[in-house]
Amino acid sequence: MRILVLGGTAWLGGEIVREAVRRGHEVTAFARGEAGSVPEGAAFVRGDRDVLGAYDVVAEQDWDAVIDVARQPGHVRGAIASLAERVRHWVFVSTCSVYEPLPDLHTDESAPLLRAYEGDLMTDPEQYGAAKVACEEAVRAAFGDDRAFIARVSLIGGPGDWSQRSSYWPGRFAHPSNPEGRVLVPDAPDVLTQLTDVRDFAAFLVDAAERRHTGVANVGGETITFAEHLAIAQRVAGWSGALVAADEDWLAERGVEYWSGPRSLPLWLRGEDLALNSHDTTRAERLGLRRRPLEETLRDAAGWEAGRTPVRERRSGLTDDDERELLDALAEA
Repeated sequence: MRILVLGGTAWLGGEIVREAVRRGHEVTAFARGEAGSVPEGAAFVRGDRDVLGAYDVVAEQDWDAVIDVARQPGHVRGAIASLAERVRHWVFVSTCSVYEPLPDLHTDESAPLLRAYEGDLMTDPEQYGAAKVACEEAVRAAFGDDRAFIARVSLIGGPGDWSQRSSYWPGRFAHPSNPEGRVLVPDAPDVLTQLTDVRDFAAFLVDAAERRHTGVANVGGETITFAEHLAIAQRVAGWSGALVAADEDWLAERGVEYWSGPRSLPLWLRGEDLALNSHDTTRAERLGLRRRPLEETLRDAAGWEAGRTPVRERRSGLTDDDERELLDALAEA
Protein backbone atom coordinates (compact mmCIF):
# COMPACT_ATOMS: atom_id res chain seq x y z
CA MET A 1 0.00 0.00 0.00
CA ARG A 2 0.95 3.64 -0.47
CA ILE A 3 0.31 5.31 2.87
CA LEU A 4 0.58 9.01 3.66
CA VAL A 5 0.97 9.89 7.33
CA LEU A 6 0.10 13.50 8.09
CA GLY A 7 2.41 14.28 11.00
CA GLY A 8 4.89 11.40 10.86
CA THR A 9 7.89 12.61 12.84
CA ALA A 10 6.55 13.19 16.36
CA TRP A 11 5.79 10.48 18.92
CA LEU A 12 2.62 8.74 17.70
CA GLY A 13 3.15 9.70 14.07
CA GLY A 14 6.64 8.26 14.13
CA GLU A 15 5.38 4.98 15.56
CA ILE A 16 2.72 4.76 12.84
CA VAL A 17 5.33 5.32 10.14
CA ARG A 18 7.69 2.80 11.72
CA GLU A 19 4.97 0.13 11.93
CA ALA A 20 3.79 0.69 8.35
CA VAL A 21 7.36 0.47 7.02
CA ARG A 22 7.94 -2.71 9.03
CA ARG A 23 4.99 -4.29 7.22
CA GLY A 24 6.46 -3.45 3.85
CA HIS A 25 4.27 -0.51 2.84
CA GLU A 26 5.46 2.48 0.82
CA VAL A 27 5.18 5.25 3.42
CA THR A 28 5.50 9.01 3.17
CA ALA A 29 5.56 11.26 6.24
CA PHE A 30 4.29 14.80 5.72
CA ALA A 31 5.33 17.12 8.55
CA ARG A 32 7.32 20.20 9.46
CA GLY A 33 10.06 17.91 10.74
CA GLU A 34 10.61 19.91 13.93
CA ALA A 35 9.58 17.12 16.31
CA GLY A 36 12.17 14.63 15.08
CA SER A 37 13.48 12.78 12.06
CA VAL A 38 11.41 10.48 9.89
CA PRO A 39 11.86 6.78 10.72
CA GLU A 40 14.21 4.85 8.46
CA GLY A 41 12.60 3.45 5.34
CA ALA A 42 10.02 6.18 4.84
CA ALA A 43 10.01 9.16 2.51
CA PHE A 44 9.73 12.63 4.01
CA VAL A 45 7.92 15.64 2.60
CA ARG A 46 8.41 18.81 4.57
CA GLY A 47 5.28 20.90 4.89
CA ASP A 48 3.63 23.39 7.22
CA ARG A 49 -0.11 22.81 7.49
CA ASP A 50 -0.69 26.46 8.32
CA VAL A 51 0.59 27.52 4.88
CA LEU A 52 -1.66 27.84 1.83
CA GLY A 53 -0.82 25.18 -0.74
CA ALA A 54 1.06 23.06 1.79
CA TYR A 55 -0.29 19.80 0.35
CA ASP A 56 0.41 20.54 -3.33
CA VAL A 57 3.28 18.06 -3.62
CA VAL A 58 1.48 15.11 -2.02
CA ALA A 59 -1.78 16.02 -3.78
CA GLU A 60 -0.19 15.16 -7.12
CA GLN A 61 -0.16 11.48 -6.19
CA ASP A 62 -2.72 8.79 -5.41
CA TRP A 63 -2.78 7.20 -1.95
CA ASP A 64 -4.30 3.98 -0.72
CA ALA A 65 -4.66 5.48 2.76
CA VAL A 66 -4.04 8.63 4.74
CA ILE A 67 -3.54 8.47 8.50
CA ASP A 68 -4.01 11.88 10.11
CA VAL A 69 -3.13 12.72 13.74
CA ALA A 70 -4.12 16.42 13.59
CA ARG A 71 -5.86 18.28 16.39
CA GLN A 72 -6.57 21.53 14.52
CA PRO A 73 -9.84 21.61 12.53
CA GLY A 74 -8.30 23.90 9.92
CA HIS A 75 -5.51 21.42 9.28
CA VAL A 76 -7.97 18.59 8.73
CA ARG A 77 -10.23 20.66 6.47
CA GLY A 78 -7.26 21.83 4.40
CA ALA A 79 -5.91 18.32 4.00
CA ILE A 80 -9.31 16.99 2.94
CA ALA A 81 -9.82 19.79 0.43
CA SER A 82 -6.49 19.01 -1.22
CA LEU A 83 -6.37 15.22 -0.97
CA ALA A 84 -9.89 13.76 -0.81
CA GLU A 85 -10.06 12.89 -4.52
CA ARG A 86 -6.64 11.19 -4.45
CA VAL A 87 -7.23 8.98 -1.38
CA ARG A 88 -9.06 5.66 -1.16
CA HIS A 89 -9.37 5.55 2.63
CA TRP A 90 -8.93 8.05 5.49
CA VAL A 91 -7.97 7.07 9.05
CA PHE A 92 -8.32 9.83 11.63
CA VAL A 93 -6.88 9.75 15.14
CA SER A 94 -9.38 11.25 17.55
CA THR A 95 -9.71 11.10 21.33
CA CYS A 96 -12.11 9.95 24.01
CA SER A 97 -12.03 13.59 25.15
CA VAL A 98 -14.67 14.27 22.46
CA TYR A 99 -17.38 12.96 24.80
CA GLU A 100 -19.39 15.15 27.11
CA PRO A 101 -18.51 14.62 30.79
CA LEU A 102 -19.82 11.13 31.40
CA PRO A 103 -21.94 10.22 34.44
CA ASP A 104 -21.51 6.50 33.79
CA LEU A 105 -18.53 4.21 33.38
CA HIS A 106 -17.85 1.96 30.38
CA THR A 107 -19.81 4.00 27.82
CA ASP A 108 -19.51 3.15 24.14
CA GLU A 109 -19.24 5.14 20.90
CA SER A 110 -22.89 6.24 21.07
CA ALA A 111 -22.27 8.56 24.05
CA PRO A 112 -23.04 12.25 23.39
CA LEU A 113 -20.23 14.44 22.05
CA LEU A 114 -19.15 17.93 22.96
CA ARG A 115 -20.27 20.79 20.74
CA ALA A 116 -17.82 21.11 17.87
CA TYR A 117 -15.25 23.90 17.99
CA GLU A 118 -16.26 26.54 15.47
CA GLY A 119 -12.89 27.92 14.39
CA ASP A 120 -9.94 26.56 12.44
CA LEU A 121 -7.26 27.08 15.09
CA MET A 122 -7.70 25.89 18.66
CA THR A 123 -5.52 27.90 21.08
CA ASP A 124 -6.95 26.88 24.46
CA PRO A 125 -6.05 23.33 25.55
CA GLU A 126 -9.44 23.17 27.28
CA GLN A 127 -10.96 23.13 23.77
CA TYR A 128 -9.00 20.06 22.69
CA GLY A 129 -11.99 17.72 22.77
CA ALA A 130 -14.27 20.16 20.97
CA ALA A 131 -11.59 20.73 18.31
CA LYS A 132 -11.34 16.99 17.70
CA VAL A 133 -15.15 16.84 17.33
CA ALA A 134 -14.85 19.45 14.58
CA CYS A 135 -12.12 17.37 12.94
CA GLU A 136 -14.33 14.28 13.05
CA GLU A 137 -17.22 16.18 11.48
CA ALA A 138 -15.00 17.30 8.60
CA VAL A 139 -13.83 13.74 7.96
CA ARG A 140 -17.36 12.34 8.01
CA ALA A 141 -18.70 15.07 5.74
CA ALA A 142 -16.01 14.36 3.16
CA PHE A 143 -15.84 10.56 3.24
CA GLY A 144 -19.17 9.37 4.59
CA ASP A 145 -19.52 5.93 6.16
CA ASP A 146 -17.59 3.89 3.62
CA ARG A 147 -14.21 5.61 3.22
CA ALA A 148 -13.20 6.70 6.72
CA PHE A 149 -12.36 5.31 10.12
CA ILE A 150 -12.17 7.33 13.34
CA ALA A 151 -10.19 5.94 16.29
CA ARG A 152 -11.00 7.62 19.61
CA VAL A 153 -8.12 6.80 21.88
CA SER A 154 -7.84 7.15 25.65
CA LEU A 155 -4.47 7.69 27.36
CA ILE A 156 -1.43 6.70 25.29
CA GLY A 157 1.79 5.67 27.03
CA GLY A 158 5.01 3.75 26.60
CA PRO A 159 8.46 4.66 25.31
CA GLY A 160 8.60 8.24 24.08
CA ASP A 161 5.80 9.44 26.37
CA TRP A 162 6.64 13.14 26.49
CA SER A 163 3.80 13.76 29.00
CA GLN A 164 5.52 11.44 31.53
CA ARG A 165 2.15 10.14 32.72
CA SER A 166 3.00 6.51 31.99
CA SER A 167 6.58 6.73 33.27
CA TYR A 168 5.98 8.55 36.55
CA TRP A 169 4.87 5.66 38.76
CA PRO A 170 7.45 3.03 37.76
CA GLY A 171 10.08 5.77 37.87
CA ARG A 172 8.96 6.96 41.30
CA PHE A 173 8.97 3.44 42.73
CA ALA A 174 12.42 2.83 41.25
CA HIS A 175 13.76 6.10 42.69
CA PRO A 176 11.97 7.10 45.93
CA SER A 177 12.39 10.68 47.04
CA ASN A 178 13.32 9.73 50.61
CA PRO A 179 15.66 7.28 52.40
CA GLU A 180 12.71 5.33 53.85
CA GLY A 181 11.43 4.51 50.38
CA ARG A 182 7.93 5.88 51.03
CA VAL A 183 5.79 6.82 48.02
CA LEU A 184 2.87 9.24 48.21
CA VAL A 185 -0.35 8.17 46.45
CA PRO A 186 -3.91 9.52 46.46
CA ASP A 187 -6.41 7.55 48.52
CA ALA A 188 -8.36 6.57 45.41
CA PRO A 189 -7.67 2.87 44.82
CA ASP A 190 -10.85 2.20 42.84
CA VAL A 191 -10.39 4.94 40.21
CA LEU A 192 -10.12 3.28 36.79
CA THR A 193 -7.16 3.47 34.43
CA GLN A 194 -6.94 2.55 30.76
CA LEU A 195 -3.41 2.96 29.40
CA THR A 196 -2.77 2.18 25.72
CA ASP A 197 0.74 1.34 24.54
CA VAL A 198 1.69 3.69 21.69
CA ARG A 199 3.06 0.75 19.70
CA ASP A 200 -0.20 -1.20 20.01
CA PHE A 201 -2.21 1.83 18.96
CA ALA A 202 0.03 2.46 15.95
CA ALA A 203 -0.39 -1.18 14.90
CA PHE A 204 -4.17 -0.86 15.22
CA LEU A 205 -4.18 2.24 13.00
CA VAL A 206 -2.14 0.52 10.30
CA ASP A 207 -4.53 -2.44 10.55
CA ALA A 208 -7.40 0.00 9.99
CA ALA A 209 -5.72 1.31 6.84
CA GLU A 210 -4.96 -2.18 5.51
CA ARG A 211 -8.42 -3.60 6.22
CA ARG A 212 -10.28 -0.39 5.41
CA HIS A 213 -12.16 -0.27 8.69
CA THR A 214 -15.04 2.20 8.75
CA GLY A 215 -17.05 3.96 11.43
CA VAL A 216 -15.84 4.85 14.91
CA ALA A 217 -14.13 2.85 17.65
CA ASN A 218 -12.92 3.65 21.15
CA VAL A 219 -9.36 2.43 21.67
CA GLY A 220 -7.86 1.87 25.10
CA GLY A 221 -5.84 -0.45 27.25
CA GLU A 222 -7.36 -2.96 29.60
CA THR A 223 -9.50 -1.16 32.18
CA ILE A 224 -8.07 -1.79 35.66
CA THR A 225 -8.17 0.02 38.98
CA PHE A 226 -5.59 2.57 40.03
CA ALA A 227 -4.51 0.19 42.80
CA GLU A 228 -3.87 -2.55 40.25
CA HIS A 229 -1.91 -0.15 38.05
CA LEU A 230 0.27 0.88 41.00
CA ALA A 231 0.88 -2.76 41.92
CA ILE A 232 2.16 -3.47 38.40
CA ALA A 233 4.39 -0.38 38.51
CA GLN A 234 5.79 -1.61 41.83
CA ARG A 235 6.65 -5.00 40.34
CA VAL A 236 8.32 -3.35 37.36
CA ALA A 237 10.48 -1.26 39.69
CA GLY A 238 11.15 -4.04 42.22
CA TRP A 239 9.96 -1.69 44.95
CA SER A 240 9.07 -2.92 48.45
CA GLY A 241 8.62 0.29 50.42
CA ALA A 242 5.50 1.76 52.02
CA LEU A 243 2.62 3.41 50.20
CA VAL A 244 1.40 6.56 51.94
CA ALA A 245 -2.19 7.28 50.93
CA ALA A 246 -3.35 10.87 51.28
CA ASP A 247 -6.94 12.12 51.29
CA GLU A 248 -7.95 13.53 47.91
CA ASP A 249 -9.24 16.81 49.33
CA TRP A 250 -6.08 17.19 51.42
CA LEU A 251 -3.97 16.86 48.28
CA ALA A 252 -6.12 19.29 46.31
CA GLU A 253 -5.90 21.88 49.10
CA ARG A 254 -2.10 21.72 48.78
CA GLY A 255 -2.09 22.31 45.07
CA VAL A 256 -1.61 18.72 43.93
CA GLU A 257 -3.29 18.22 40.57
CA TYR A 258 -4.90 15.05 39.31
CA TRP A 259 -4.39 13.34 35.93
CA SER A 260 -1.29 15.14 34.61
CA GLY A 261 0.92 18.21 34.65
CA PRO A 262 3.52 19.61 37.06
CA ARG A 263 2.92 18.93 40.76
CA SER A 264 0.44 16.18 39.97
CA LEU A 265 -0.18 12.55 40.79
CA PRO A 266 -0.67 11.13 37.28
CA LEU A 267 -3.64 8.94 36.31
CA TRP A 268 -5.60 9.89 39.45
CA LEU A 269 -9.05 11.17 38.41
CA ARG A 270 -11.72 13.15 40.24
CA GLY A 271 -15.16 14.68 39.83
CA GLU A 272 -16.65 14.83 36.35
CA ASP A 273 -13.48 13.25 34.94
CA LEU A 274 -13.88 9.96 36.82
CA ALA A 275 -15.12 8.15 33.70
CA LEU A 276 -12.36 9.49 31.47
CA ASN A 277 -10.46 6.19 31.34
CA SER A 278 -13.23 3.62 31.36
CA HIS A 279 -14.59 3.68 27.83
CA ASP A 280 -16.00 0.53 26.26
CA THR A 281 -13.47 -0.77 23.72
CA THR A 282 -15.47 -3.80 22.57
CA ARG A 283 -15.66 -2.65 18.94
CA ALA A 284 -11.89 -2.08 18.69
CA GLU A 285 -11.30 -5.52 20.18
CA ARG A 286 -13.61 -7.08 17.59
CA LEU A 287 -11.65 -5.24 14.89
CA GLY A 288 -8.44 -6.86 16.13
CA LEU A 289 -6.97 -4.53 18.76
CA ARG A 290 -4.04 -6.32 20.38
CA ARG A 291 -2.57 -5.30 23.74
CA ARG A 292 0.81 -6.16 25.18
CA PRO A 293 1.13 -6.65 28.97
CA LEU A 294 1.02 -3.41 30.95
CA GLU A 295 4.28 -4.44 32.64
CA GLU A 296 6.05 -4.12 29.29
CA THR A 297 4.55 -0.69 28.61
CA LEU A 298 5.52 0.70 32.02
CA ARG A 299 9.00 -0.84 31.94
CA ASP A 300 9.73 0.59 28.50
CA ALA A 301 8.27 4.00 29.38
CA ALA A 302 10.43 4.25 32.50
CA GLY A 303 13.49 3.00 30.64
CA TRP A 304 13.03 5.56 27.89
CA GLU A 305 12.71 8.40 30.39
CA ALA A 306 15.71 7.24 32.42
CA GLY A 307 17.83 7.12 29.28
CA ARG A 308 17.15 10.68 28.14
CA THR A 309 20.08 13.09 28.20
CA PRO A 310 20.01 15.75 29.42
CA VAL A 311 17.37 15.29 32.11
CA ARG A 312 14.47 17.63 31.36
CA GLU A 313 11.94 19.31 33.60
CA ARG A 314 9.13 17.14 34.93
CA ARG A 315 5.99 17.52 32.83
CA SER A 316 3.84 15.29 35.06
CA GLY A 317 4.21 14.16 38.64
CA LEU A 318 5.87 15.43 41.79
CA THR A 319 9.49 16.44 42.06
CA ASP A 320 11.48 14.81 44.86
CA ASP A 321 11.28 18.03 46.86
CA ASP A 322 7.51 18.27 46.36
CA GLU A 323 6.94 14.72 47.50
CA ARG A 324 9.17 15.03 50.58
CA GLU A 325 7.40 18.25 51.56
CA LEU A 326 3.99 16.60 51.26
CA LEU A 327 5.04 13.46 53.10
CA ASP A 328 6.37 15.59 55.98
CA ALA A 329 3.17 17.64 56.09
CA LEU A 330 1.05 14.51 56.10
CA ALA A 331 3.10 12.99 58.93
CA GLU A 332 2.68 16.14 61.00
CA ALA A 333 -1.06 16.17 60.37
